[in-house]
Amino acid sequence: MLTLHNLQPEKKQARRKKRVGRGNASGKGTYSTRGIKGQRSRSGGKSGLTARSIRSYLLRIPKTRGFQSQRPKPACVNIKDLQNNFENGATINARTLLKAGLISDISHGVKILSLGTLSKKLTVEAEFFSASAQDKITKAGGQAVVVGKPAIKKVLKQAKNKQDA
Repeated sequence: MLTLHNLQPEKKQARRKKRVGRGNASGKGTYSTRGIKGQRSRSGGKSGLTARSIRSYLLRIPKTRGFQSQRPKPACVNIKDLQNNFENGATINARTLLKAGLISDISHGVKILSLGTLSKKLTVEAEFFSASAQDKITKAGGQAVVVGKPAIKKVLKQAKNKQDA
């Protein structure tokens, strides 16, 4: 009769753990695979070695090559998304893009990119525009309005360039 107390796994499935330090006849006796003398042969000696040198710690850290900018990136929206999600004559800003589900965060601004074609007359208000996106919006009869702090910086930069010239 098969009950819980006499259940046994298959013989192939249950492999016994090799017991070290149980005499020379076991095959792992005398030094028990630790070698002769030294810190690593003693109990607790293995863990104490790695904590001492900082070089070994530095060698274990993965080295990622290149440069990762910590500067926050604006949310990007392509012209094709504006074409598909908005009606002709609409005014588009960060909040309308958020409501449409095209972006998830407006805290770092919005950048309009030029992928796709635009046939609708739209007024687009954003912090950043690619040059080709700005051209496509104006060629379709719309307006590309730069808003926010970057707009002020751009105006100041243009005024400074005019004074220098």
